[in-house]
Amino acid sequence: MESFLLLATEAAGEIEGGFGLNFDIFESNLINLLIIIGALFYFGRNFLGNILSERKKKIVEAIADSESRVKAGASALAEAQQNLAQAQLKAAQILKDAEVSAQAAKEAILLKASQDVEKLKVTAVQDLNAEREKAIAQLRSRVAALALAQVETDLQNIDSSAQQNLIDRSIALLGGRQ
Repeated sequence: MESFLLLATEAAGEIEGGFGLNFDIFESNLINLLIIIGALFYFGRNFLGNILSERKKKIVEAIADSESRVKAGASALAEAQQNLAQAQLKAAQILKDAEVSAQAAKEAILLKASQDVEKLKVTAVQDLNAEREKAIAQLRSRVAALALAQVETDLQNIDSSAQQNLIDRSIALLGGRQ
């Protein structure tokens, strides 16, 4: 810091009297500076104006493009939400239809099962009756065969006068009925 102060005091001493403005146009190159600034302003104004207008145009286009993308995105989002809502409604309807169909199928299966059970009961009763009739027929046949065998045995053991008496009585019974 001391060296900076030393330089400042030496520079002030050379100018004789401190800091000040130099109004000598030729010594300070004031004309050259004015010419350069004027040329830059005159020629650079169009160049800089064109660059700035192109930049402004690009920024406006980018903003417009961004806004159109936002609108398109919002439109796509709204459409997607609408499609989602429709899909959810359709899914709920399909689920409801499936539940109704399942209930109808359940009732149809239960009805068919009960009808099949009734058919099986009827068939079982018919089979049981057929077997009972068959067994009764066999028993009758067996009883008749045993009775005939017993009668034959009894008839062979009867003497001839008893046989004649039995025959007469049977004929009288048959005749009395007619």
